[in-house]
Amino acid sequence: MNTKQTSKQVASLAAETLQDPSASKIAKSLAGSALAQSSTNKQTGAELEDKASLVLKSKKYSQKTKKLAGSVLSQSNQKR
Repeated sequence: MNTKQTSKQVASLAAETLQDPSASKIAKSLAGSALAQSSTNKQTGAELEDKASLVLKSKKYSQKTKKLAGSVLSQSNQKR
């Protein structure tokens, strides 16, 4: 089990992203996951792991979205 939690800095970025009307759907999805993991031992689901991985590999996403993706991936199930 992965016991990592979202840092305060990333949680703040996630909250900001969720309130941004121009943020992409994937950014908001990653932000929601990051916030859900900010004070619990919840882990990232397999589907969101795949999306986060694609974000990190793509050149079309912003550094903020990639930061959220990295945080979400670091909290994934280590056995997968």
